[in-house]
Order: sequence, then structure tokens, then C-alpha cells
Amino acid sequence: MVLHKQKQESHERPALVVRNGWTGVNVADINYTADNPHLLKVRGHQRVPSGSREFKELTKRDAQIQLQHELDKLLSTVPDLRQPSVKKELDGFAQLFHRFLQEEGPSVDWERIDRLPENAVRDYSTLQLPSADQIHLMLEKLVVVKLNGGLGTSMGCHGPKSVIPVRSDLTFLDLTVQQIEHLNKTYKTNVPLVLMNSFNTDEDTQKIIRKYKGLQIEMYTFNQSCFPRINRESLLPVAKNCNIDADMEAWYPPGHGDFYESFKNSGLLRKFIQAGREYCFISNIDNLGATVDLNILNLLLNPSEENSTEFVMEVTDKTRADVKGGTLIQYENKLRLLEIAQVPKEHVDEFKSIKTFKFFNTNNLWAKLDAIERVLNENSLNMEIIVNNKCLANGLNVIQLETAVGAAMKSFEGGLGISVPRSRFLPVKKTSDLLLVMSNLYSLNKGSLVMSPQRMFPTTPLVKLGDNHFSKVKEFLSRFANIPDLIELDHLTVSGDVTFGRGVSLKGTVIIIANHGDRIDIPSGALLENKIVSGNMRILDH
Repeated sequence: MVLHKQKQESHERPALVVRNGWTGVNVADINYTADNPHLLKVRGHQRVPSGSREFKELTKRDAQIQLQHELDKLLSTVPDLRQPSVKKELDGFAQLFHRFLQEEGPSVDWERIDRLPENAVRDYSTLQLPSADQIHLMLEKLVVVKLNGGLGTSMGCHGPKSVIPVRSDLTFLDLTVQQIEHLNKTYKTNVPLVLMNSFNTDEDTQKIIRKYKGLQIEMYTFNQSCFPRINRESLLPVAKNCNIDADMEAWYPPGHGDFYESFKNSGLLRKFIQAGREYCFISNIDNLGATVDLNILNLLLNPSEENSTEFVMEVTDKTRADVKGGTLIQYENKLRLLEIAQVPKEHVDEFKSIKTFKFFNTNNLWAKLDAIERVLNENSLNMEIIVNNKCLANGLNVIQLETAVGAAMKSFEGGLGISVPRSRFLPVKKTSDLLLVMSNLYSLNKGSLVMSPQRMFPTTPLVKLGDNHFSKVKEFLSRFANIPDLIELDHLTVSGDVTFGRGVSLKGTVIIIANHGDRIDIPSGALLENKIVSGNMRILDH
């Protein structure tokens, strides 16, 4: 810590120059108070200023300084060898916190949202399939990235979500590896698979991926950043030292928007550019529909026009189940992602409207590697901050500052939306999703799920399973002797203590509700079509 002397009326008092430097803070204006050297105040402002704006500015400046002081203390707990890498992460967090303090109100002026231009979203059906000769060369320029930072705790599972069995005892990770290996064998190529882990998932993932060593697939992993949770009242870090294992609750991975910076810091971005790779395909590991699409890759690598497309977001038509999903908008002459968290309260219903905003973001993204590097080097990556409020086990209210990977779209040139079939969006967030992907709606082909040709229409059924009895995977599985036939199902709601026998068929709209204290056992071989089953086992036409 460097101290300078600053003349002050009748005596001198040292002013603090913040170590690591904080942009936007005038170091000559910062002083220690005499009785508490850790409490900072701003010189020349002993009274509360009359203007509320001026007061806010001083409060923000003080919060920035105090946070930096706490981050310095955290850094001092790190062994010397690790200090450079940890400092880089903490500096990244400090920048995020600075932006959080500066931003006021919604990040989007609702009145300035423009209608999407005609060429903003391309229909998937208009894309050209590349020739067999082209495919091998195209795949030589691709990197596949899976976002693997999430845990399976919301579904009652321990460890990374990617190791939950979803089909034929195969996990999300198994299916992903099968897909890429099949691609490599079929086209005699070597598409690398990259996993972005978090500190929550890295150790377990490293153990699991050893089993793929004999396969024809090149795998890489890197970790996204690890940021300190912030006390909502004091705006100071909860963590007291950088030993994350000692207090896991004090730290968090800052959303998948951290991909770009962490990918660069890992050295992999530069490595792939030097190897001649041009694009990366990024998706959530729990989206079983997010397979490598050769038509989209062909559009990127062999465009019919001169313009280079640096960023593609796959979107699909909204349904009632997707009204909260992010959407594409035209804003300030750029395509960008609009999330529900950015919408002013009075416009939330309009945002959810399927008529007003037809598409939603699948989080299947294609980005040009050298464009990622350029945007990072120019420091022009600007993603909206998502403030995630949490309550820790000890009752402490904290905030997590996060960003979304798709929000980077506006920072790239030649952004494009592609309206893809619903089959490319098959996420498994809840056991209701698991019911669908385990059922006869889909068959498994080389790691990819393919909807059964017996299904008359391409939409997936809307399934709602009661949280109290179905939310955890283990209990969910115990309630089905085997997964029912869902080929002709439109809508299923199950609530209460309900079990299903073997060989049950569900068609049309089926609602099964066991009242508190009641139990419903659907017998083996039962066919329920457009039926309501209530607590006393009465079966009514629906």
C-alpha cells in the first residue's frame, strides 16, 4: 500500500492510494479516518451533501473503496505462486462490481426497442446442407464448448449435473461425448470438446472424463471464475480468505457470461486460433437437443454474401412454457438479448406475450474465435449484469453478480438469429423434463435424441409434476414401474402421492391429483385419455 502526504488546513493526514488501482476513483480525495484506519471517507465532504445525487455518488465511491480494501485482504491470504491468477479473477470481480454500482434503472429503454428487421432472424429451413466434400474441412474449423458449471442439487443429486443418468444409464456427458466421437469417426476429423467447469464441478468432472481416454475425442477443460458473494446490506464480501473449500458458501461461479474472459485466460482461445479453428459452438450441457448442426456451420463458413457473421443465436418459437425465456430484440441498430430481469415491471406482461416477442433464446450460440479475442482485447465486451439474490444457510442475505453468455451478442459484428426447430431445444432442468427424454417420445441414435416418427406433431407435451413428491430424481424414479407411453400426450399434471404401474399409456390431457392424505396408484396397463383422476380415484371425462 502506497501512502502520500496531502496538506490539510492545520495538519497533515495520509491519503490512501488503493493497491491494484480502481478506475474512476480520485486517489487524492480518499482519506483514512483517524480513529479507524479501515473506515474510509472522502476529503472535503464532512457533512452529508444536500443533493441526493451527490450523496449517491459518494456512497458508491465509498463502497468501491471498501470493497477493494476487502479484496486486497482476501488476496493476502493466497500463496505467492497463485497470487497472479487469483488477482486477475478478483480484478475481474472488482470491474463487475464497479459496473453494478454505476448502473441505474433498467438497462433498456422500452420505447426505443425496434421491430426486428426482416433479415435479423433466418429461418432454419432456408439453410443449405453442405456437400460431403465440404463437411470434413468445415469440422476442422470448429470447437464445441459445453457449459458444465451446474450442480444437480435442484434435482436432489450430488455432484455435477452432467453426470445424472438421463437415458439408458447414459449421462449428459456420456451422450455429448458419443455425439462428438460419432462426428469425428464419420467425417474422419478431430473436433475438440471443451468443458467449462466451475469450482463446484471441476474435481468430479476430472475424475469422470478419464473413462473417455480410449475414445476418438480430444477433450479440454477450463474453469470459469470464482467470485465472492456479497453481503446485501454492507456490500462487502462474505468470504474472509481465499480457501474456497473451507467456506464454499462464500463463493459462486458468476454465470456463463464469464465464458469469454475465462476461455481467453485459460490459453485455449489463442491455442485454437493458432490451430486454424474459426468458430466455437457453445451450449448448455443439459440441453440434449444442442448437437453440432452442419447447416448452420455451413452458413458461417461458406456465406452467400460477403458479410462475415461473428455471432449466431439459435432461437425457437415461444410456447406457454417459455414465456420467461430471453428474447431477441433490435436496439440501437444492433441485435441483442433481452432477459426478463431487464424488463421494467410495467412491461413484463408484454415481454411474456407470444404475439409481441415470438422467439426465445435456446442458448445455443456460435461465435467467431478471432472476434472473441478482438472484443476482449478492445475491452468492448459489455454484458448486462444479472443481480441474483440468495439466502445462505445461516440466514444471511447475499447478492451474486452474474452475466449471460448470449448477452455478448451486441458486442459483435454481423449478429444473426436463426429460428431453429424445437428439437434443438431439449433442456433437462426438472424431473418433468427427465420424464420426456426417458420416454418413448425419443429414441437414441449415436448420442442424439430423435423424436419418434409415431408422434403426429413435433411439439413436446407440457408436463407438470408436483414438487413435494416428484422434484428429486430418486423419488421420481421410484414412482414409475416404468416410464409411461407418452406418444399421444398433450398435457400432463400430477400432484400429490401418485404412483404408476407398468405399461401405462397417457393420451391427450391427463390430470391426476391426490389430495393431502390420499394416495393414487395408477394400475399396470391403464390407458388414461383426456381424463381427470381425483383423490378418491374417480375417473372423469375431461
